Amino acid sequence: MNSNPRQLKLLDVVRTRGSVTVKELADTLAVTLQTVRRDIQRLSEAGLLARFHGGVRAPSSTIENLAHRQRESLNADGKARIARAVAAEVPDNCSLILNIGTTTEAIARALLHHKGLRVITNNLNVAAILSSNSNCEVIVAGAVVRSRDRGIVGEAAVDFIRQFRVDIALIGISGIEADGSLRDFDYREVKVAQTIISHAREVWLAADSSKFNRPAMVELATLSQINRLFTDQPPPEPFPALLADAGVSCHIASN
Repeated sequence: MNSNPRQLKLLDVVRTRGSVTVKELADTLAVTLQTVRRDIQRLSEAGLLARFHGGVRAPSSTIENLAHRQRESLNADGKARIARAVAAEVPDNCSLILNIGTTTEAIARALLHHKGLRVITNNLNVAAILSSNSNCEVIVAGAVVRSRDRGIVGEAAVDFIRQFRVDIALIGISGIEADGSLRDFDYREVKVAQTIISHAREVWLAADSSKFNRPAMVELATLSQINRLFTDQPPPEPFPALLADAGVSCHIASN
């Protein structure tokens, strides 16, 4: 499914409160109970909400991410806009690292017409997408492949990434918390992503609006380690001040 802005706000409310009644959602969103019930039906069918009598709750915790297919469907239009905005800023003839995530996979699709790219990745989905570009050289990290999303994780991937220093690291993230920390769920994936950040001249974070105030267990980095943020909607409070204090350039992908 491609969630609309109201449904994304509904998901944000549920994620912030943990659980919420149908009536509370209707009041918060200023819509009818029938509209909320329709949205809940669609979102629960997509696995993005868990229903209980009279309300809904978040389906996942701080220790487990959504399934890859569910993440692909969540705000797919916003991720596509972010991907186009990132691709418009990536010059031809440069070196990149793309990490694990559905947003970086969208970026890979947006880079299919670039020329002279050398791309390193620990994401087999990214490698498969960009291998269709004959003007792009793709280098894949060697380590353990996670079956659920074809991400490559572990110490061997860390050692592989350490060999390189690239122009731009394009990274996705599972959550950005209100203290400015960037978080994810798998410590093995986080160790690879931390190495990617330390071996890039610039770090660009691609994160759709659902990632703000989303909790996850493992700290990957802080906003101060990021040069640019690409997102699909203006960040909510307190993030504008955090981004300004960290010197992060924020790009809102409007189309």
